[in-house]
Amino acid sequence: MARRHRSADGRMSLGEHIRELRARVLKSVLAIVVASGVAFAFFNPIWHVLRRPYCQVHQKHAIDTIHGCGTLVFTNVFDPIVWHFKVAFIAGLIVSSPIWLYQLWAFVTPGLRKVERRYSLAFVGAAVPLFLAGATLAYFVMSKGLQVLLNFAPAGTTSLISIDHYLGYAMAMLLVFGGSFVIPLLLVMLNRLNILSYRRLKKSRRMSIFLAFVFSAIATPSGDPVTMLALGVPLVILLEIATQIARVHDARKAKAEASSDFSNLSDDEASPLDLTPEDARID
Repeated sequence: MARRHRSADGRMSLGEHIRELRARVLKSVLAIVVASGVAFAFFNPIWHVLRRPYCQVHQKHAIDTIHGCGTLVFTNVFDPIVWHFKVAFIAGLIVSSPIWLYQLWAFVTPGLRKVERRYSLAFVGAAVPLFLAGATLAYFVMSKGLQVLLNFAPAGTTSLISIDHYLGYAMAMLLVFGGSFVIPLLLVMLNRLNILSYRRLKKSRRMSIFLAFVFSAIATPSGDPVTMLALGVPLVILLEIATQIARVHDARKAKAEASSDFSNLSDDEASPLDLTPEDARID
């Protein structure tokens, strides 16, 4: 209904923005619920995959092992059914990522011009592989991070890790890594929309590198140096790639604007002089 009242330039009232947000959230939630419902029926194979990083950790202080995997414990009779829902939710969130990532970006596009809304599909087409790449990296890093943390256990202690804590750790790792890999894409899209320039990205490069590692240290659930570097280094590389993409885009844009300013002039007609004071020009 909100689209019927949308003006040609994409402007919407506050009430229309709220209705738009509600519609986008409902579509995202519905996609996650449906995907989670399907994943619920495949709990055993999904749980086997999620548990593998924990099984790869060599625990000197585990209370017991089953087929080389340390035992995960629970203390509540309702925990097993809760695990089923948590595992299904994690899988559903990842599987439905193309839908809710599109809804996230589509909520921004009503405020953009029609020519700019074409970036929605490009955003989703790049965001989904980046999110999945980050989640995949987190999956392979989890065992390393757990190993570092458990190695600090002193002699004479026993590890009793609950499934609830492990699932929370796994979910946080997958979402943090996946979401972090999408951040550089947001910078590219903001540059495409002429909101963020290459000049600004270049000036803040050192600060971006510093903030990337600070974010990695804070956002990762374990906080160990292995996990921090595993997130911080790829994030810095992706930010630099985004900066270079912005450089190419701004250079092409400047060239196109320079050629279009005088394209309608004849060969014997002088081009107009730029009388704007040097201090008043926008870099």
